[in-house]
Amino acid sequence: MPVTPTFPGVYIEEVPSGVRTIVGVATSVTAFVGYFRRGLLDTAVPVLSPAEFQRQFGGLDAQSATSYAVQSFFLNGGSQAWVVRCAAAGTAVSAAIQLRNAPGGTAVLLATAANPGAWGDNIRIDVDYDTATPTATFNITVTELAVSEGRLLPVRVEVFRNLSLDSAASNYAPAVVTGGSKLVTLAISGSPAATARPAHTGTASAAVTPAVLAGLLAADAISVSLNGAAAVGPATLGAPVPATLGALATILAAKVQALDATLARVTVTPMATASAAPYLVFKAGTDSAPDDLAFTGTLATKLGLDAAPAANVQRYALGGAAKRAQALPGGGQQRGADGNPPAASDLLGDPVARTGIQAFEPVDLFNILAIPDTMNLSDSQAALVIAGAEAYCEARRAFYVVDVPQPATNPREEVGEIRAWLDGNATLRHKNAALYHPRPQIADPQNDYRLRAIASSGLMAGLFARTDTERGVWKAPAGTDAALRGVQQLEYTLTDAENGALNPLAINCLRAFPVYGQIAWGARTLAGADQLASEWKYIPVRRLALYLEESLYRGLKWVVFEPNDEPLWSQIRLNVGSFLHGLFRQGAFQGTTPREAYFVKCDKETTTDDDRNRGIVNILVGFAPLKPAEFVIIQIQQMAGQLQV
Repeated sequence: MPVTPTFPGVYIEEVPSGVRTIVGVATSVTAFVGYFRRGLLDTAVPVLSPAEFQRQFGGLDAQSATSYAVQSFFLNGGSQAWVVRCAAAGTAVSAAIQLRNAPGGTAVLLATAANPGAWGDNIRIDVDYDTATPTATFNITVTELAVSEGRLLPVRVEVFRNLSLDSAASNYAPAVVTGGSKLVTLAISGSPAATARPAHTGTASAAVTPAVLAGLLAADAISVSLNGAAAVGPATLGAPVPATLGALATILAAKVQALDATLARVTVTPMATASAAPYLVFKAGTDSAPDDLAFTGTLATKLGLDAAPAANVQRYALGGAAKRAQALPGGGQQRGADGNPPAASDLLGDPVARTGIQAFEPVDLFNILAIPDTMNLSDSQAALVIAGAEAYCEARRAFYVVDVPQPATNPREEVGEIRAWLDGNATLRHKNAALYHPRPQIADPQNDYRLRAIASSGLMAGLFARTDTERGVWKAPAGTDAALRGVQQLEYTLTDAENGALNPLAINCLRAFPVYGQIAWGARTLAGADQLASEWKYIPVRRLALYLEESLYRGLKWVVFEPNDEPLWSQIRLNVGSFLHGLFRQGAFQGTTPREAYFVKCDKETTTDDDRNRGIVNILVGFAPLKPAEFVIIQIQQMAGQLQV
């Protein structure tokens, strides 16, 4: 700031240099829209690795073309993605269950899977009262199970302790669990008292009174079923008949564990209630395989363990059959449903509700768009999606890799089929889009590693990213270095003549060459057909222009509201020129000197007095792009005999 001298001496004043560095934006952040069986619906989720994709969306799925595209993206060099899950409107349902305050009591909590899908049916909730204040608070353990070798095993466990249903308390269960869980959300059901609690989990007996104990016989038999498997046992109670509840719990624990080795961690605990006689709770260890226990036999009948419905459950099961301590959500479907694959309207989405591709509106930046599920649409629906995606990419300064619709009975493998489709959809040609043919095939781990044709969009987006990192956005993502990683073979093997027929039409070919393997062998936009003579013929030229536009758009925001005169214009020339000169030194432009490679003009010729009166400053930026060496012509001449001199 200016210095005001008040005494004789030396004063220091810092003067701004006017240099404002323009930083280039990322070039290969890829947006995927498609069908998955897991994940938030119509919400853009950042994904930075295959492991994160596995956690958020469940990884590879034979029913999801987009899951294979995302896998190919990371395998081929991609590192940053945004993923939106879509399904046909109203068909995806979240698994849910209501937790009662006691067997046969009223519902106090509604537990719902964090996102729709049948995966939510494998969520279990344990409730116990082993807290600092066991008469007033409770603990909740949320476990996601997966089937492994015929057994349900935990894959993710979340524990929330010392919870309460007092909405004024800091340990209010719905707020704590919903805010901290990746698996479920909790909501209040009805109007429970602040002191209410969901029933303790464990397969509970009926009330064990002295009369029940007196009626037990040594010959009584008990059998146990585990996770719906056939009953093991039976075992008799044995003699002497226990005289106390604690003795009965000890004997039953030993008998249950002796029935089968898989029941070794089952415990039997006496529980007391304030309003009823004590009862028994059968519970499996939280880190063991047993999930649901069922008891049959004479002894089970006397203890109320095989009553219909059972007095309690081993765990609350989202999406499971209702028992006395849990109930179905009123008027809703409790089982999870993956939903049907999205139609064109679902993929294009609603700009108001921000569904489909419109879910990317809150995303600050993406450069490449891929919609692999276009392959599964009819020709008419696919045309709608492609047209809408191209318009959206133009508005967002992004590039779209097109996937052609593929009829299930007759996929478009051959040259004539892809040419016919593009001729019939000539209006879909766009400078911000590219098309590749044929589809790559990979070994599918979801189908015993048989070959599966996948969308080319995810794979090519990864190749774009790899090329950008290794060479720069101005390098064509094609050539002998553009290997298609993870590709076993191509759906159709093109010849040179067929390649020559497709290339002038701006259909980029994927080729298989000896030594090099499967590679990308084309770099034209859909506006790059020879007949169109477009200045945006090549992918690297178009993507470089989009990169410059986005970088300058963001890097010149400081100009807004600055005084519109020569000092501002000179600063603009300096800053934009410095940015372009850095790219020139990296080899992004043609020419041997900066004058041949680029120019920046911002002065009284570009910004007239009328422009200044209207608050406008005009900046003219020109660059000489590098064009790929698409055709290499070697001239060979035979030398005639020479006369010696």
